[in-house]
Amino acid sequence: MGTNDLRRASVLMAVGTITSRVLGFLRAIVLAAAIGLVGSTGANMFSIANQLPNTIYAIVAGGVLSAIFVPQIVRASAAEDGGASYVNKLLTVCIVGLAATTIVATVAAPVLTALYGTRLDPAALKLATGFAYWCLPQIFFYGLYTIFGEVLNARKVFGPYTWAPALNNVVGLAGLAVFMGVYGGMTGVGREPQDWSGGMIALLAGTTTLGVVAQAGILVAFFRRAHIRFRFDWRWRGHGLGTAGRLAGWTFGMLLLTTLAGIVETNVAGIASNSGAASIAALANAWLVFMLPHSVIAVSIATAYFTRMSEHASRSDVDALRNDMTSAARSIGLLIWLATLVIAVCAPFIGAVFMPGQHAEIVAFGAIVIAYIAGLLPFSLLFLVQRTFYTLGDTRTPFFYTLAQVVLICLGSLAVAKLPAEQIAAGIALLVTGSGVMQLVLAAALLRRRIGRLDGRLLSASFLRFAIAGVPTIALGAFTIQAIDALDSSVNLGFESRFGALVGMAAVGVVMAATYFGTLALLRAPELRGVSRFMRVGRSDGNSRDLD
Repeated sequence: MGTNDLRRASVLMAVGTITSRVLGFLRAIVLAAAIGLVGSTGANMFSIANQLPNTIYAIVAGGVLSAIFVPQIVRASAAEDGGASYVNKLLTVCIVGLAATTIVATVAAPVLTALYGTRLDPAALKLATGFAYWCLPQIFFYGLYTIFGEVLNARKVFGPYTWAPALNNVVGLAGLAVFMGVYGGMTGVGREPQDWSGGMIALLAGTTTLGVVAQAGILVAFFRRAHIRFRFDWRWRGHGLGTAGRLAGWTFGMLLLTTLAGIVETNVAGIASNSGAASIAALANAWLVFMLPHSVIAVSIATAYFTRMSEHASRSDVDALRNDMTSAARSIGLLIWLATLVIAVCAPFIGAVFMPGQHAEIVAFGAIVIAYIAGLLPFSLLFLVQRTFYTLGDTRTPFFYTLAQVVLICLGSLAVAKLPAEQIAAGIALLVTGSGVMQLVLAAALLRRRIGRLDGRLLSASFLRFAIAGVPTIALGAFTIQAIDALDSSVNLGFESRFGALVGMAAVGVVMAATYFGTLALLRAPELRGVSRFMRVGRSDGNSRDLD
């Protein structure tokens, strides 16, 4: 896979991800208008239920599939049939496992919600369970989406995987429109458990699940383009699936650890929920803001490199693997750092988009966003480091550095639980950020032991330039906010309306982006030229070190 192919793949995935994430952000805004956010019991219980299928799917299959599918399919492609037989067997095993898991999880909905809701009162827990019955079938369709998408990625058909979530969000928005048309919207404290009827639960959670069904189903239409003709194949023994199973075992353990951390965090956040402070739903929506730039930038770039890095690893070409990882890290760092600065400065506007005019809630939500976003760059670099281990067929090492993070989160949560209720959610977010930084440092050290040097001098020089450019960027961003605040009383541009907050956020973002890239241009940063060449789809020189 040449440099030109990487450019096209990254651009296509970035555009698809941007579209999907923007629609997802809009969907979250509409959901907050429908059922509330800060202090809303209904929003918190729906958040718990809607996170359950993601969590269980991640434990059973999500990271496992990401860890094994692309590298194993790339290796199987050397077979006479191009890996078709292996792919059919692997898909059959995964589909059967997903179906069994979904059935068991749905039946166990009361137990699962109780696990996440030890701090909840009985009425709230009952509401969360009702939502869970409708949400848990998403496990199967999230699984189909991932295995179909990873097979398409391994065959270098990248676009559908990143565009399919847009359809999910369109269906979800339609469902919310129907919900608000039938039952009306609610802001402020939101609906209490006793206000929710069976029809309301079914409409809100059912249309959410329908969106996931559409997201998975649309990928089947692209099988022919990837020359995939899937047939169930039950002959599993003696065909190399044991290797995939061994790789999956360590990843399974790693995901159990992260789930343990999630359970602890949710239960600590439940303390704030009972007090009417920012809690589970606020954390979920702040994480959505956090994931927007990560998905658009880091995932798009790393996923495009992942297939080629797997090819390098299959040939034991460590130098080429290292060069690709370094190039990806510098591209990710350049853009993710700007996103970090913009979101941190614009946190009050982001809160106003969800809850216009509710100043106390805006401040509380903004604090959570800032606490999370401080860890965006380490989180995105960790994603790349983890994928590098996966290309080497190593899922054991990520287990151990994740274990260290989970221990830190569990111990830190004990301290966060003793904070005042209004500070708990921000405390959890800050704890996640701090543990993520530690995890990246440990993971990078372990990767260095595995592949030798990590081009540390080159990376340090790049990140130093990004930090220098960030100083005037923050200063002018803050000045722009002050100017907007001065105009607020005359033009209603700021925190009193969603439109005003969006316009204000756009204005600050444009000023900060211009300052950041302008400063880097004055510093003659080679990363600008590298990313520019990477994003163009014209010339290809076949050199993976685009940033030099």
